[in-house]
Amino acid sequence: MLCADCSCVVCVCVCVCVCMGIAIGFLIPPILVPNVDDMNELAHHIRIMFYISAGVATLIFILVVIVFQEKPEIPPTQAQAQARNLSPDEYSYTASILRLLCNKPFMLLVVSYGLNVGCFYAVSTLLNRMIIEHYPGEEVNAGRIGLTIVIAGMVGSLICGIWLDKTKTYKQTTLAVYLLSLIGMLVYSFTLNLGHLWVVFLTAGVLGFFMTGYLPLGFEFAVELTYPESEGTSSGLLNCSAQIFGIIFTISQGKIIDKWGTLAGNIFLCIFLLIGTVMTGFIKSDLRRQKANLQAEVQTVSVSTSVCAT
Repeated sequence: MLCADCSCVVCVCVCVCVCMGIAIGFLIPPILVPNVDDMNELAHHIRIMFYISAGVATLIFILVVIVFQEKPEIPPTQAQAQARNLSPDEYSYTASILRLLCNKPFMLLVVSYGLNVGCFYAVSTLLNRMIIEHYPGEEVNAGRIGLTIVIAGMVGSLICGIWLDKTKTYKQTTLAVYLLSLIGMLVYSFTLNLGHLWVVFLTAGVLGFFMTGYLPLGFEFAVELTYPESEGTSSGLLNCSAQIFGIIFTISQGKIIDKWGTLAGNIFLCIFLLIGTVMTGFIKSDLRRQKANLQAEVQTVSVSTSVCAT
């Protein structure tokens, strides 16, 4: 069986792969769909982009059907190993959800995670609009800035994951990265209108480094707080929260930009990042998985000692 800490490596790899997909999404569309006035030509380019997307999605679906196994032969984590020892009658997904909803530290994390990632979704969705408002005609560079955010985020995910694996400081690291995300958002907001694209590239990269770097931290902290519940259940709730807040923030920020401009829209997100930072500070660091690992090590040492004594 893989050690429980190996899930951190898996989580980081998943986050990096997701970021690669997002990076391609920022880079390719501005190239495939140029800014032209002819609606027929524009529709033609959009149609080609959609055909390409459909083809890639179909290929991935076929690969999933052919290649993917229902479950790995060796349980990837201790939680999965325990779940396999239970009969279908003993395990209830609904009961697991209810237990997680009653877990106060985890619910604080669910909301704070949703606030952070929801802000990231809103910035990513409205990035082209914000860039074009201050830098007309820079559609391609808007895509490149989005690419910069994601690439910096990939680096951030790797570094944060490695740091977390070495130090096991789950709450401290999560809180620090959350605070730095807030600072990055503030700097990005107040430098967007300076008229220098290189400044936007720089501040957007810093923002992406911390905001995307927060993703594996949130998942791993959730696993610690909810052990021995399935990691898939806790991750699903985190993603659900992120999607809900992402929709709310994207719509709200869009309307704020329409009425008061991009700075007001970004300050709107900064307020919620501040709320999320405070909420993260109130999360009780109940590292259940680490405690279980420690108990297992103690039992192993006791058994070894007894065998040697015999």
